[in-house]
Amino acid sequence: MKDDSGEIFTLEEVAAYLKVGKRTVYRLAAAKKIPAFKVGGTWRFQRREIDQWIKRQTAEAQGNGVHGEPRGENG
Repeated sequence: MKDDSGEIFTLEEVAAYLKVGKRTVYRLAAAKKIPAFKVGGTWRFQRREIDQWIKRQTAEAQGNGVHGEPRGENG
């Protein structure tokens, strides 16, 4: 089995991987809300770091009662 943990993604590849728009990924990277670095002025992303970021986002969402649990009287 191939180890893809060191794989480097472009902005377009991360957008496809996360199933979001390129602009969303760009904004997250520019705001330092997603692990990223620049090479020659273009954003690059390490797959391992993106996978870890996804796990953190999922854990935070579960901790905040996002999975269909009502948060107040109005649901």
